[in-house]
Amino acid sequence: MTSLTTLSRRFAATFLLASAVLLSGLASADEPSKAESDDDSLSVLIITSGCCHDYDFQAKAIQMAATKAGVEAKWTVVNDGGKGTQAEIDFYGDEDWAKPFDVVIHNECFAATTNPDYIRQITKAHHAGVPAVVIHCAMHTYRDAEIDDWREFLGVTSRRHDHQSHYPIKVVAEDHPVMREYPAAHVSAMDELYIIEKVWPNTTVLATSKSERDGKSHPVIWTNQYGDARVYGTTYGHSNETFQDDVFLANLVRGMLWAAGRVE
Repeated sequence: MTSLTTLSRRFAATFLLASAVLLSGLASADEPSKAESDDDSLSVLIITSGCCHDYDFQAKAIQMAATKAGVEAKWTVVNDGGKGTQAEIDFYGDEDWAKPFDVVIHNECFAATTNPDYIRQITKAHHAGVPAVVIHCAMHTYRDAEIDDWREFLGVTSRRHDHQSHYPIKVVAEDHPVMREYPAAHVSAMDELYIIEKVWPNTTVLATSKSERDGKSHPVIWTNQYGDARVYGTTYGHSNETFQDDVFLANLVRGMLWAAGRVE
């Protein structure tokens, strides 16, 4: 049997071979890209970094999954803030930080950042209409903050997680555009189940998983309407194994397209 380590190495090698292709569609954080022509390509910002995960690997996996799905996109990846739990990313300092983008993917992990002005600099852009995708530890980002703006933006409130396991995923909104191609009996890659304390009023739960500790079900895929913005969220995304799961990646891309208004 091929080991997970060997699979990871092969997957990494695939990234190296594909880098020449990817670079043609990547933009640097210093040169945010927006499709100014009449083409249908998406301008996508990935904000990533922080504690506990392989963010370079994950950002590349998202891009490759979109390419596999035939999505034409121009990518800007901001990997900033270090590997701790507290950071304020300079990129958000620009009042118009989100303006060039069709959708923003939040995959950062900064639980101890609490500055309300900084947090609201992010959420107000989304409330005004910038679509978003929120992944895994984005749910625990700004966890220690007293204000609820970020949690309302996410659509769920979570402060802790259960152990890693392979969790069965139950689709509860099979007719939703994001879930129409999702397998009926999918089991997660090795990942953490986030404990959801609150589902916010404008959230639509799409899929759930049960805790192996107490049998309670928790949302693991959902959509949210935050002001004028569509938000797609998933609490899965801890391990590299998850970012090699074709079902997870396909749903992530579909959620991104839905948030951006490309899937109805």
